Amino acid sequence: MKLKLEQINPDADSSFRLLLTPQLNEVFYWHFHPEIELVYVEAERGIRHIGDHVSTYYGSDLALIGSNIPHLNFDYGAKTRVETVVIQFPPDYFQVKMAQVPEMQKVQALMERAKSGLAFEGETKRQVGARMKMIPTLNRFDQFIELLHIFQLLAESDSAMTLGVRAIAGQQVLKQQERMARIYQYVETHFQEKIDTEAMASEVSLTVPAFCRYIKKTTHLTYTDFVNRFRINYAKQLLLQDKNVTECSFECGFESLSYFNRVFHRFEKMSPSAFRRAQSIN
Repeated sequence: MKLKLEQINPDADSSFRLLLTPQLNEVFYWHFHPEIELVYVEAERGIRHIGDHVSTYYGSDLALIGSNIPHLNFDYGAKTRVETVVIQFPPDYFQVKMAQVPEMQKVQALMERAKSGLAFEGETKRQVGARMKMIPTLNRFDQFIELLHIFQLLAESDSAMTLGVRAIAGQQVLKQQERMARIYQYVETHFQEKIDTEAMASEVSLTVPAFCRYIKKTTHLTYTDFVNRFRINYAKQLLLQDKNVTECSFECGFESLSYFNRVFHRFEKMSPSAFRRAQSIN
């Protein structure tokens, strides 16, 4: 699960980036970026993996992802036709001049909620999905106006589900983002091994106590829980790919099946088997 910092630039003559069906269904693209992302995808079945949240969507999905939240490409693993519209815009998009505009207050509140990740269902998903698919046919000015309409629809929707995920480095400076990215990279390389806090602290040039304080402040988890959270996210991916529970346990670095079951239940409030059954319901 290599975590990549994606570099994003707005389209020419535009204040945001519009991306259509990138065709990455065979690529496990686990990434993050400072830009806020609105994504609509149509596929028979796919995986929604945003931060700690992992679930399966059917038919379509609509999500608003806050700044620096790790996420997987929504078309990963899709076996049938996929159509995707992605809109990416700077994190301060609605925090400069527009913050002073009374008509934008609901949208401002929406962007605050997006810091924890949002998903939308029902009529909101249908309407916004249709409007997002129309955006590529418009000129730059009308694209911008249509985007404002979309955000207002999302801001007034009563179908938003908060995903409860966190940015990898919140609003910290780039140096802190890079340090957190190095921690992720170390963990994804060594998560199948015994947890070694001293080695990780050395990797980012911190003492063990300073490293433990840094991890707790940044992720709100101990380092052991941070690694186990990573392991459980990986286990959920394997379970969605129909691996059995025992295989998942040892492939994710847990020393025993019983410990894996306990940790999985602590994080997910259900057993690995129950998670797989819940995600396989059509």
